[in-house]
Amino acid sequence: MELDSTLRQVMLSYQRSEITEHHIYERLARMIKGDNRAILARIAADEARHARLWQTVTHSEVRPDQLRILWYSLMAWVLGFTFAIKLMERGEETAQEHYQALIAVVPQAETVFKEEQDHEAALLQLLDEDRLHYIGSMVLGVNDALVELTGALAGLTLALQNTHLIALTGSITGIAAALSMGASEYLSTKAEKGTKNPVQAALYTGGVYFITVLLLVLPYLLFANFYLCLALTLVIALLIIAFFNYYIAVVQEEGFWKRFLEMALLSMLVAGFSFFVGFFLRQVFGIEV
Repeated sequence: MELDSTLRQVMLSYQRSEITEHHIYERLARMIKGDNRAILARIAADEARHARLWQTVTHSEVRPDQLRILWYSLMAWVLGFTFAIKLMERGEETAQEHYQALIAVVPQAETVFKEEQDHEAALLQLLDEDRLHYIGSMVLGVNDALVELTGALAGLTLALQNTHLIALTGSITGIAAALSMGASEYLSTKAEKGTKNPVQAALYTGGVYFITVLLLVLPYLLFANFYLCLALTLVIALLIIAFFNYYIAVVQEEGFWKRFLEMALLSMLVAGFSFFVGFFLRQVFGIEV
């Protein structure tokens, strides 16, 4: 009886997961238009059917996880529906391993397992989100902003040793670079004559660069100790690198650590070198602020 009770709890958890994902896909389908909406609606219908199948076995009705529905809906609104869906499907990979153990007891579980593994996976490959066509532009913006501005702020920290001056100089440098990067990306994309919109490419590159600049300069606007500000800026840079590379790892289904370590090492090396350049130039020019 204990085994039966345990097995029933496992099936109820699957049933709740399926009905929850039905509502998530249904809500995402209402948020978007075109072919993507039809694909998500089909997956939502599949999830509802899976939930009904489990209900015929458990003979119980379960409520969806409202918090999970809200979380993935919010994530889709902020970071895009592709990221939200692929992150959710990552969690399902572990759950599918348990389906195999249930097939011997519940033959219908094999149908659910195959559909989750094959049919829905094939449908997800058909999704086409506009912003994913501009990941290259976003990578360009983030990479340049992190490498250039962490280096500039590190050098300015020792050269000026005044947080307000560092923030002012860093902001001017960063904003000018963001505009320059956006303009360069516009001209580059236009010259390629591909499918990407030059204006959108420019906005993604310049916009991501500008946001990165604001985050890196922020400590110098909040604190007076310039060494503390530099340390916080480097921490923020690492967090930006981690977040951005995790986003790419999820949506493009790639590895995380290699890209993260490469980008982090490059940014920190440039910052370290610039820090000593700032100290050297301060001594050479005898600057006292």
